[in-house]
Amino acid sequence: MRSLLEHVAKQLVEDPSAVVVTEELDGDFIKLHLQVGEADVGKVIGRGGRIAKAIRALLKVMATRDGTKVNLEID
Repeated sequence: MRSLLEHVAKQLVEDPSAVVVTEELDGDFIKLHLQVGEADVGKVIGRGGRIAKAIRALLKVMATRDGTKVNLEID
């Protein structure tokens, strides 16, 4: 899941080297933190949060397939 998030985020931003994804495990719950450059935050969130919702939906599908739960925080 971490690699998918990292790949998607790098495709959206202007500065792919600034993309950092950290992962915390808590039983069957995965908490992902996405950090991007200050200028690219809007591109990852999108107008009205549409892109962030789409990324969360992709992660939820993968988590359901793996039998876990996931939460994404964009820093």
